[in-house]
Amino acid sequence: MSTPARLADAIAIAEAARPVALAHFRTHLGVEFKSDESPVTIADRGVEAEVRRMIADRFPDHGIFGEEHGIEGEDSDDLWIVDPIDGTRSFITGHPLFGFLLAKLHRGRAELAVVSIPPTGEVFSAEAGQGAFLNGSAIHASGRTDAEGAAVYVNEGEKIWRAHPDVFARLMAFGKTRRLSCDCYPYGLLAMGHVDVVVDYDLQPYDYHPVALLVAEAGGVITDWEGSPLGMGYGVPVVAAATPELHAKALAVIRGQ
Repeated sequence: MSTPARLADAIAIAEAARPVALAHFRTHLGVEFKSDESPVTIADRGVEAEVRRMIADRFPDHGIFGEEHGIEGEDSDDLWIVDPIDGTRSFITGHPLFGFLLAKLHRGRAELAVVSIPPTGEVFSAEAGQGAFLNGSAIHASGRTDAEGAAVYVNEGEKIWRAHPDVFARLMAFGKTRRLSCDCYPYGLLAMGHVDVVVDYDLQPYDYHPVALLVAEAGGVITDWEGSPLGMGYGVPVVAAATPELHAKALAVIRGQ
């Protein structure tokens, strides 16, 4: 099956997942906490179960790696990565910018990605070498190269402040406009050209692979804090920027150079 057809399937899967999540949004549902203190709800598990069923029906020979149910078929050349609710803390507190993340990797390289924001109806998509889109319309990063006028979003600010207070302090003086943020939506804003830099911390493969392809196909740059490409590591710190020049400046700030 061609990649464009698979992207259409990925978008259809995201659209099917949307009502499953919204059925539980802003309701009084139980919350459990996993061993790493991250919350999980019936919505997380329900969305992932539905997505796994749909992927297995369409691509029975592909592997699936989901946040809640782990990896099946990890030896397959084709692996789907799923974060059923990216931003469970946002979800359980009624914040409407949680997301649904889906990416398909072939031999470790992302071929397509979907970043859906269920409450707003925004569906970001990207295909390797084909660009980035919002609800079917092409989008592009800002092209900004200077740090002085940059809009900088810092995800997981509390974690960065606790683990690297020196980095956090430097980030709070970087750019023109700064916002403490969370989850996947800032990457969509970067891909649309509204935000110039996103700094993030402690991400897993299902957190970063979908947004990484979106940023790259919108013309941006995304790496870990060492400037290395994103692989399949856990607890990865990430920095994304609209251009290579601005990305280099963000890396320098993180490194204290």
